[in-house]
Amino acid sequence: MNIITSKSNNVIKNAKKLHQKKYRTDSYLIEGWHLFEEAVENHAKIRQVFVLEAYLDRVEDIQKVTIVTPEILSLLADSKTPQGIVAEILLEQPELPDQLQGRFLYLEDVQDPGNVGTMIRTADAAGFDGVMLSKASADLYSLKTLRSMQGSHFHIPIWKLDREELLERAAHSHLAVLATTLSEASIDYRQLPQTDQFILVMGNEGNGVRDETIAMSDASLYIPIDTMESLNVGVAAGIVMYTFKGGSL
Repeated sequence: MNIITSKSNNVIKNAKKLHQKKYRTDSYLIEGWHLFEEAVENHAKIRQVFVLEAYLDRVEDIQKVTIVTPEILSLLADSKTPQGIVAEILLEQPELPDQLQGRFLYLEDVQDPGNVGTMIRTADAAGFDGVMLSKASADLYSLKTLRSMQGSHFHIPIWKLDREELLERAAHSHLAVLATTLSEASIDYRQLPQTDQFILVMGNEGNGVRDETIAMSDASLYIPIDTMESLNVGVAAGIVMYTFKGGSL
């Protein structure tokens, strides 16, 4: 089997383009063995795999495998120390149900890929039923977001929708919209009544949840803090989501 050593190889050039959002129309890249194993275990559609020759035996069940040099793998990967594998995965967008039921997380204009990935991973761990992202939030399929999610996008449905559609879907499905804010009108999150039918809204790192969303929410909540102004949005989301875990507050 030949080893690709040239950066000008068309297969490599086309795969490298997937680092850019505009080229990810039907596929995206993942890197590292954990994400690859998650993809296999969850029956993701793998278009092709790029691997170092030393690890060829670990992908013997994959149909389209390309051996590359460490230099080429570093070109396709995003981390400073690639683990020996990069795979191209076909995009599979879940359909948003007309009627929603359960606990959902909505990320409104969250910009940092690490925060987006962390909150999706936490929602997955806390047993949430789905995550929704505003169109201005960080790219779900960037390698940074994917690395932070650690494969949770294979477990939990994720949709993109704007605020208007979010509020419309919430009303149609009789889901409470709970916005996290620091306003004086907010309620201590521990004092909210029991519920297992809601959409929790986390906002932008600098500006928080939009005023328009807060105005249309059923309740605004905050986390009491003793010694600082605010928490990282990913930390705050984790606290609230695990309080809502199981539907009791």
